[in-house]
Amino acid sequence: MIKYPDISVQLSTEDGNAYSVMARVTTAMRRAGIPKKKQDEYQEEAMAGDYDNLIQVTMRWVEVA
Repeated sequence: MIKYPDISVQLSTEDGNAYSVMARVTTAMRRAGIPKKKQDEYQEEAMAGDYDNLIQVTMRWVEVA
């Protein structure tokens, strides 16, 4: 289940840079009014593993296009 299904982030054009992915997601979360604490939780969870973990975590938090 996606935590924030109303937030859609386009990642298909990304160059694969983990920081770029996290920046796109946190920017979308901020624009949607998600509290900073939740944005920080996303980043902490996303950075807790390898790139595959980052993508899996991102897909659990927001809609990925």
